[in-house]
Amino acid sequence: MEETLQPAVTVTEVARRHGLAPSVVFTWRRLAREGRLGDAGPVFMPVEITPVLAQTPPAASPPRRTGVIEIVLGRGRRIRVDREVDAEALRRVLQVVESLP
Repeated sequence: MEETLQPAVTVTEVARRHGLAPSVVFTWRRLAREGRLGDAGPVFMPVEITPVLAQTPPAASPPRRTGVIEIVLGRGRRIRVDREVDAEALRRVLQVVESLP
């Protein structure tokens, strides 16, 4: 809904970008104006950062390079993962990030 309030942005284009029918977005806007959507507020997810132990490759083999994937989400949000990322974990992270205001 926040996107639909930006200048020169139409409800229809926002709805299409997110795979929704424009009528759904219009309904959400009306419910928000009426104060019937509730106040979800910011959502914080627990994060645990663990160090990655570097493995020294054998002397005879060249160092292994991993590819980096950068995902640009809009509103200045970017996520970088290497090619070994777990697809299901990445899907969950993207869903959470996209649901944030």
